[in-house]
Amino acid sequence: MAKKTVKVNDTSALPKLIAKDFKGPLDPDWCPGCGDFGVLNSLQRASAELEIQPHQILTVSGIGCSSNFPGYFNAYGMHTLHGRALAVATGAKLANHDLNVVVTGGDGDGYGIGGNHFTHTARRNVDLTYLVMNNQIYGLTTGQVSPTSREGMRTKSTPFGSLEPPVNPITTAIMNGATYVARGYSGDIKHLTDLIKGAILHRGFALIDIFSPCTTFNRDNDHPFFKQRVRKLEDEEHDYNDWKLACEKAMMWGDTIYTGLFMKIEGMPTLGDREPVLRKGGPLGRRALGLTKKQTEKIVTRMM
Repeated sequence: MAKKTVKVNDTSALPKLIAKDFKGPLDPDWCPGCGDFGVLNSLQRASAELEIQPHQILTVSGIGCSSNFPGYFNAYGMHTLHGRALAVATGAKLANHDLNVVVTGGDGDGYGIGGNHFTHTARRNVDLTYLVMNNQIYGLTTGQVSPTSREGMRTKSTPFGSLEPPVNPITTAIMNGATYVARGYSGDIKHLTDLIKGAILHRGFALIDIFSPCTTFNRDNDHPFFKQRVRKLEDEEHDYNDWKLACEKAMMWGDTIYTGLFMKIEGMPTLGDREPVLRKGGPLGRRALGLTKKQTEKIVTRMM
């Protein structure tokens, strides 16, 4: 199995970038204190530390507060449909294997509306990095219960308390076939940056579920809640090759809530490796277009 590289073209002649070089053309409109700022900061740092150039990255998002991410990050970006970001990202990755495709979204977008795509992207082991900003509520629509809201949580849509137990993204990803499964906290930038770097370098489907507190609509799971509970798996020398142990750690939710790398499997073939058409002719982005210049111009003109 070929080792994954984050280099698309020879960039030796280009200047070395720093985190602020990945600042996008728009300023975030997130609420003050929103955890998504920490996720944006961490991806900017990770990209700079891995020496990736902006043209080597594609960010793809769905709908929600966190899904405005591509406009705030200096790279190629696509703001797509609610719950459909993974489907669009899969197409982009299969068309151009060299792109570092990073999917960004929230718990409602990814585990609710897009739960079906989450399941099948994991089992196909598509070579994507998926950053889910999990604030345990629907923030953009002003505070309804989400798939990760705790049982009994009072929201606009559950004024008497939620009757449903929350989904567990970590165990779900592991059981469905993801090969890099981690959990981060947006209040710990250094740790989250390291997790993102590992996810980008990993060859296969990488999920990082990120506690990203909503300071406006979720008063249950705020920064003080997490700061006194999160513990790093790395501090306990966790064996990320043991999927059963990973699931046990992921299900702990009380005075101790674990963050870090739960499970990692290397050497598993990706969907791009399995697809015979791509094995034979290479990714579509590296093939001749098959259209005349006139046909190409006609299509581009119609799309502009």
